[in-house]
Amino acid sequence: MPVAEAFWSALLARRPQQDTVLSGATGSWTAAAMRDELRALQERLADSRVVAVLADNGPPWVLAELACQDAGRVHLPLPAFFTAAQLQHALHTSGADTVITDQPERIGALDLGFCLTGQWQGLHWMRRVVAPVELPAGTAKISFTSGSTGAPKGVCLSAAGLRDTAAAVVERLHELPLTRHLAALPLALLLENVAGIHAPLLRGMPIHLPPLASLGWQGAAGFDPAALDRQVRDSAAASLILVPELLKAWTAWLTATGQRASPALQFVAVGGARVAPALIEHARALGIPAYQGYGLTEAGSVVCLNRPGDDGDGCGAALAHAALRCADGEVRVRTRAFLGYAGQTAPADTEFATGDLGHLDERGHLHLDGRRGNLLVTSFGRNVSPEWIESALLADPRVMQAVVSGDGRPALAALLVPAQGADAAALGGLVERVNAGLPDYARVAHWAAVAPFTAANGLATGNGRPLRARIAAAHAHTLAALYGAADDATPFTDKETEMSFYEQLQHATAADRQHLVGAPIVADCLQGKVSRAAYLAFLTQAYHHVRHTTPLLMALGGRLPERLAWMRPAVAEYIAEEIGHEEWILNDIAAAGGDADAVRASRPELPAELMVAYAWDIINRGNPAAFFGMVFVLEGTSVALALTAADRIQQALGLPDAAFSYLRSHGTLDQEHTQHLARLLERMTPQDQAEVLHAARVFFKLYGDIFRALPAAAAETEAEAVPCN
Repeated sequence: MPVAEAFWSALLARRPQQDTVLSGATGSWTAAAMRDELRALQERLADSRVVAVLADNGPPWVLAELACQDAGRVHLPLPAFFTAAQLQHALHTSGADTVITDQPERIGALDLGFCLTGQWQGLHWMRRVVAPVELPAGTAKISFTSGSTGAPKGVCLSAAGLRDTAAAVVERLHELPLTRHLAALPLALLLENVAGIHAPLLRGMPIHLPPLASLGWQGAAGFDPAALDRQVRDSAAASLILVPELLKAWTAWLTATGQRASPALQFVAVGGARVAPALIEHARALGIPAYQGYGLTEAGSVVCLNRPGDDGDGCGAALAHAALRCADGEVRVRTRAFLGYAGQTAPADTEFATGDLGHLDERGHLHLDGRRGNLLVTSFGRNVSPEWIESALLADPRVMQAVVSGDGRPALAALLVPAQGADAAALGGLVERVNAGLPDYARVAHWAAVAPFTAANGLATGNGRPLRARIAAAHAHTLAALYGAADDATPFTDKETEMSFYEQLQHATAADRQHLVGAPIVADCLQGKVSRAAYLAFLTQAYHHVRHTTPLLMALGGRLPERLAWMRPAVAEYIAEEIGHEEWILNDIAAAGGDADAVRASRPELPAELMVAYAWDIINRGNPAAFFGMVFVLEGTSVALALTAADRIQQALGLPDAAFSYLRSHGTLDQEHTQHLARLLERMTPQDQAEVLHAARVFFKLYGDIFRALPAAAAETEAEAVPCN
């Protein structure tokens, strides 16, 4: 095999063979072990063309990617936050014939012909027969940008260009005493993949790769900065990469708890979105050596980076591999990485017009002035870059996210996401203070506090960058009301930005969902801790509410008014699929060593009894359609947590498959049910949809109370938790 095709194997051969290179929840890997595994993987990949990886952070993800490069196969990283439509698009556009994943149910549900063919390092290997897709010559990786539609662009990148980027990062930071890197961002994000994996490997640094949940990532529920801080300290990390939102959450937590960051930290790169200088200053005051950078997928990730001794308010100087210039106020970049887009003709000129407005100062440092496509033109004809005002708002730690709008309006409006623990009502004073430093045409005249913009609810990219068009669509009536024209608001009809009611429901209940997914027992399991007593306690309460599901649905069908008669076939389908599920739970209890008969004869704990009582009350006294708020909560929780929870619990306790029929069946079935539910909700009237929203918020509280009562119930019988990893 030519040396160029075995770059990473050759690099590892030059390191001391017993050096630990990668570590994570699944164990550690020495240079020698990695070389052996890469050779074996190259043989296994011989019949593959495009290899997709959909998996949590860990050494296996890295090994799979390096093996693809060494074997000359195209690597397709799939972000876990991609929707089913985005996954389908990526797999179809790339012509992927192999998937390595810890989520085989999601891939199978796409109905693209993938079949399980084996396992490797705890991941599932899936293959299909598919015609090859023409890609630009030299494509080593396809990175799909997380845009505002279900059809993100697949950026084709060369191996040489990616190594250029990594080598340039190493050169830029070579004087810093960096001894260990902690991968804090999802590896499917090119920023972490190149600057957090490739660059440390080139430098000879060990890399720690814990699961994302143990770093504080909580999906739609947000982010737990305490978990990130714990990992930074425990790993003695010298470097990590963050997006601005995570840096802000971490600094707010350190401030609130009166702590400073780990003294082992030497360098924290911050990129993915614009960073307020005040945030960098605040972070450094708390011991976080934060430095802003700039990059984009089409350039192979990092383009500019500040560093100690060559720092400033901008994004830093261009790295050695990038040709950077500003033409007509727009930033343009050329590297060897960008080859074109999957499914499109390769560009004749690989200089990329970024769409970012910026300028270079006398030191050659890049300063961003906004986005060309984001420029607002008020009804007075004044041009305003929203990033300018947003940066001023985000400089205050009480604001986690901010999006300013006002195109064609006489004044600007801001949607503000308060930081955890911040008083939303007090944000008015902040807006007044920011306005005092702005010219009159750029002042915020109206504002509203809203729920977070996340990749999970479709309102932000994986890097945390807000998706403005989708945010505008989701908050169309809020914005109209701010301008005093709620009754005259023109609905958004752009099919690329219009949100279904199911998506609106996900967004509107994001804060309420936190009460459920933030329960200690959920966090413990996601971080690798669980006990048999806790699992049996969960199954017991699950039995007590699931045994009411079929009777509730039967009552619902009978109570539906004539205007909702169209729902009855859907209710009948639910009944047919839900009958007998409580018996599955009793079987699981018996298989896990519990007393199923005792559970059948027992009474529920108060939280479960209250949730069931509320469900019956909705049907008998309220609007029966609101019952689907409960369906939304329970099925959405199953899709988000059930399969992962089952795997973690089984790994920890060594229980048989027969002890997990409820979790695994619902984790799979409810993926199909959510699509059915989304169609049903879309047909409802706005009044019925409002009732569903109210009920969903209540059920998140009631269902969360069930989970929050579990640890105390389990502690008396089994105080010691067993690590899931």
